[in-house]
Amino acid sequence: MNPNLFTASPILQPRRRLVIAAALALALPAGTVRAQAGAKLSELRIGFQKYSTLTLMKTHGDLDKRLAAQGTTVKWIEFPGGPQMLEALNVGSIDFGNVGEAPPIFAQAAGADLVYVANEPPSPTAEAVVVRKDSPLKSVAELKGHRVALNKGSNVHFLFVKLMEKAGLKLNDIEVIFLPPADARAAFERGSVDAWVIWDPFFAAIQKQTGARALADGSGLVSNHIFYVATRKFAEAYPQAVATVIEDIARVGSWATQDPKEVASVIAPLIGLEHSIVELSVKRYAYGVKPMTVAALAEQQRIADVFHGLGLIPKPIRTADAVARAR
Repeated sequence: MNPNLFTASPILQPRRRLVIAAALALALPAGTVRAQAGAKLSELRIGFQKYSTLTLMKTHGDLDKRLAAQGTTVKWIEFPGGPQMLEALNVGSIDFGNVGEAPPIFAQAAGADLVYVANEPPSPTAEAVVVRKDSPLKSVAELKGHRVALNKGSNVHFLFVKLMEKAGLKLNDIEVIFLPPADARAAFERGSVDAWVIWDPFFAAIQKQTGARALADGSGLVSNHIFYVATRKFAEAYPQAVATVIEDIARVGSWATQDPKEVASVIAPLIGLEHSIVELSVKRYAYGVKPMTVAALAEQQRIADVFHGLGLIPKPIRTADAVARAR
């Protein structure tokens, strides 16, 4: 990896820091930043998954160096998925992490005191419903009466609901088979299911390795955001540390957008997929970051309402409660 690609412009970097810090200040209760600005943080525990912007940051190590200069050690803790990461966050094992749309909703419904800090841009083309290359199915509407695999309670569960609505179908028009990605792929390849609703990089892998066709992706239906979350206690006590992390995410995201081949070269060996597969998925992923807005929270609320309606979460929630102060 070329470390120079991560180097932010000396003109843009201070400006970005001011913008991020100001936005985070707006997201916290009045007086929090003033009262806690001098708080000393000895260790920052960051949860990450292999396929993420945080992985690129960990690999490069620049955030560790910047925080070390402030007397803070960064501890990186890997998780296989968002639900496990948020369970750790809820019990205080990590301070900060990144997850997709669904896990924070389930965590909040379970009583986790998390806050949304920021989100990456929408990546609606990074998830889709796919069929085998020789399948006679040509549209989502033709899935009526067929077997479709998906991961229960995940981002693609919401995508599937929206695809059914658009096609004029009801959920009971389809035989839905709930399977995690590895089991779903096996069922898809042997013909036990007729379609599979899946996200990248599994989506790119099934396309590249088997020639699977996408009937539809999330374009015009869902956002497919990645969210950065923290414990409420941490976000309110150490706003400057959060701002530093978000600034580094923005910087790495800018590099990743410009050089997907190099990003793929970093991630491919970590997840055991061919470079071409990872590069395809990286090109569909929208890198970058911005502080949470009312609009982003409203999108999360729509997903939460759908999940409650399906009985996936036990009670209704207000996503606006998962920030110190929405704006």
